Amino acid sequence: MSKISYKERIGFALGNLGHSAFYGALSTYFIVYVTSGMFAGVEKSIANKLIGLITTLVVIIRLAEVVLDPILGNIVDNTRTKYGKFKPWLLIGTIVSAILLIICFTGVFGLSKVNWLLFAIAFVIIFVALDIFYSFSDVAYWGMVPAISENSQERGVFTVLGSFTGTIGWNGLTIIVVPITTYFTYLATGKHEQGNAGWLAFAIIISLVAVLCALATAWGTKEKNNIIRNSANQEKTSIKDVFVGIAKNDQMLWTSLAYLMYSVAYVATNGVLFYYFKFVLDKPNQFWIAGVVATIVGFFTAPLYGILNKFIPRKVLYTIGQISMILSYIIFLTAHDNPVLITIGLILFNFNYAQLVTVLTLTDAIEYGQLHNGIRNEAVTLSIRPLLDKISGAFSNGIVGFIAVAAGMTGSATANDMTSSNIHTFELFSFYTPLTLAALALIIFLWKVKLSEKVHAEVVDQLEAKLATENITIPVDASAIKHQDIIAPADGDLTALETLKQTNQDLALFHGVGYAIEPTKGEVYAPFDGKIRFTFSTQHAFGIESDNGLSAIIHVGIGTVNLRGEGFNLHFVDGQEIHRGDLLMTFDREIIHDNGYDDTIIMFFVDPKRIEEFEVNSGTINHGDDLQPVTFK
Repeated sequence: MSKISYKERIGFALGNLGHSAFYGALSTYFIVYVTSGMFAGVEKSIANKLIGLITTLVVIIRLAEVVLDPILGNIVDNTRTKYGKFKPWLLIGTIVSAILLIICFTGVFGLSKVNWLLFAIAFVIIFVALDIFYSFSDVAYWGMVPAISENSQERGVFTVLGSFTGTIGWNGLTIIVVPITTYFTYLATGKHEQGNAGWLAFAIIISLVAVLCALATAWGTKEKNNIIRNSANQEKTSIKDVFVGIAKNDQMLWTSLAYLMYSVAYVATNGVLFYYFKFVLDKPNQFWIAGVVATIVGFFTAPLYGILNKFIPRKVLYTIGQISMILSYIIFLTAHDNPVLITIGLILFNFNYAQLVTVLTLTDAIEYGQLHNGIRNEAVTLSIRPLLDKISGAFSNGIVGFIAVAAGMTGSATANDMTSSNIHTFELFSFYTPLTLAALALIIFLWKVKLSEKVHAEVVDQLEAKLATENITIPVDASAIKHQDIIAPADGDLTALETLKQTNQDLALFHGVGYAIEPTKGEVYAPFDGKIRFTFSTQHAFGIESDNGLSAIIHVGIGTVNLRGEGFNLHFVDGQEIHRGDLLMTFDREIIHDNGYDDTIIMFFVDPKRIEEFEVNSGTINHGDDLQPVTFK
């Protein structure tokens, strides 16, 4: 396995810097431009109707295009070029969407002043195309992770780097938007305000950054063309699969609902903060403070979470984050123009672990669904949060546009034009409404989401017991007697699982027929030719099936589910074809022992009633040594 270079890490990380900045410009500041500058020169009553029309169209278009993502993903996945499948769509998607974004920030070349009906038609066509090509680049960018490396730990590094630069790209807009729009408006008109020329310059700059960052990713990374990718499971997930997966898994459902409420509140608030500084505080030039605070808090929250979660359950961390968010709204409502209180409010607003906890809980819901519904589909789970983000983004766009019109914060209006009624309307929808959503998210999560770390560990234990004792539907001829040659999957002392259970009470939870190996090395190899059927989200256990149809689970350690993946490094992807002797996993024995857990490797067969003959010659073994063949139905 080749080592990932710093060039690839930096190249990939830069991609999300531009990608997130572009998304921020599209999802947050385009609506600001629509309400403040797109219809300059148009009579106010007509302009407000056009703002309402555009806002409504954006919401409808973005919600409708959610169903297109699986189709776009399928197109990307079936692309075959000498440059790989992802890079072409990353570049095409970014370049085309950048051009279309610039056109949108021209007001579709001022067409609304000529014919509003033609403008509406042209806008729908342009915005649909923009969102489609942006989705192409989004799918291609994150889809590159498993193509760059088959190493689970490296994939984690890429994901963290991408998320880190994404935070900079998103929050960085808050710092630069007012200076850029004001400066370029001044160059064009001589006026110190955020005019159309400034917004167009802003769109051009962000689009150029996005394209350059996409080029950096394309140049800096290399898609690996190897047996792992060629043989991986290529099953696609439709929008129907996503909703069915949610509906059949109550913990996934409640977690998703709580996250949706949080996300709508969070994205909408980010959208209205500009109006808050400009029209309520009358300090548009201090809007950069919001970006600086968000960036600094973002630098610390993610690393701090990993440390805190070792001592504090994630439900408690979620609660702390949501209470912080609720307090931030109370401060925004009462701070008036006190800069210290406003800064504290911004810190509390961004000190939130809802997204991290949601991702982890949804991941744990994979095993929960498999245990309770017999359905396991990682692809559905991985589709849910991006789906919810798009839905919340669409609703947030509508909320922001509605607030701007309802509070009179459109066109050339200034803070001096705001009446007490305008301010009350703004506060009602900008702070009281998201405060309610944040509180509901907290109530739902505390009341309905039961899938804590402890509960998930119990679910994994129950699932393994269920797999070991219940009849599992396996696509083979069960009437035929089969023989399966098996080699030792690890170095160490081999004992029959049933024998070791008699002397080790910690093994009592393992049912069925199989092996126990007290390892001398932290390595696990494939015991036969076959396929990876699934991997537990905690990475300490995975299911395999031989070409003959013999299914087994390899479980590393006792109690190691509580490590939640720490110290485990997988060398495969789900659905991958494996060959006897392939290195499947490396694990850190020292981490396991330091946390007080046993590192015994357990390999047991699914549905032991199928096993006809099984013998174990106890003793010291090396991986690759032949074990007694297994006879099964």
